[in-house]
Amino acid sequence: MARTKEFDPDAALQSALELFWQRGYEATSMADLVDGLGIARASIYATFGNKHELYLRALERYAEQSNPVLLAELSQPGPVLPAVRALVRRYAREAAEDGLKRGCFITNTAVELAPHDRDSARRVEASLGHLEAVLTAALVRAEAQGELPDGRDPRALARMLLVLMQGLRVIGKTDEGAVRVRDAAEQALALLD
Repeated sequence: MARTKEFDPDAALQSALELFWQRGYEATSMADLVDGLGIARASIYATFGNKHELYLRALERYAEQSNPVLLAELSQPGPVLPAVRALVRRYAREAAEDGLKRGCFITNTAVELAPHDRDSARRVEASLGHLEAVLTAALVRAEAQGELPDGRDPRALARMLLVLMQGLRVIGKTDEGAVRVRDAAEQALALLD
C-alpha cells in the first residue's frame, strides 16, 4: 500500500523556487533543499526527481506565475503604450528595489545554466519567446491604434524592450544599479514617442 505524502508538494515546489531564485542552482545544495523545504531527501527524490529536475520544475512554476500577469497587463482594452511604459517602469523599479538582489529567475538561469544546459536553455527561450510575443502583439495593437510613430517596427521594438527588461534585472543586482536601470528604462521608452 502506498504511503500518503506528509507534505504539500505544491508548497514544497514553491519553497524550492524561492531558494533557487535567491541562491542560484550551483549554490543550492541538496542539504539546503532538505532544510529549506523541510522534507527528507528521499521525499524530494521521490516527488521531484534529482536537484536538476526540481530546478526545472521550479523554473516552469516561475514562468507559469509570471506569464499570465504580463499578458493581462498588456491586453487591456484602450491605449496600449501606457501599459507598455508601466511594464518597463515596473521592471526598472523592481530591479532597483530588489533588496535581495535576486533579479529575474529566468534571467538568472539564462546567465548561470543556459550556456551549458540544454533543458534550462529551452525553458529560458520559451519564457523569453512568450514575453517577446506578448510585447509584439501589444505594439502591433499600438501601431493599429495610431499610438506609434510612423516607421516603427513593432517586433523590433518588442525585442529591444525584451533585451532591455532582462538587462535591467541583471544590472539591478549591482550596487549602482538603481540609477542605471531607471535612466536606461526612460531612454528606451523615449523610442516609443
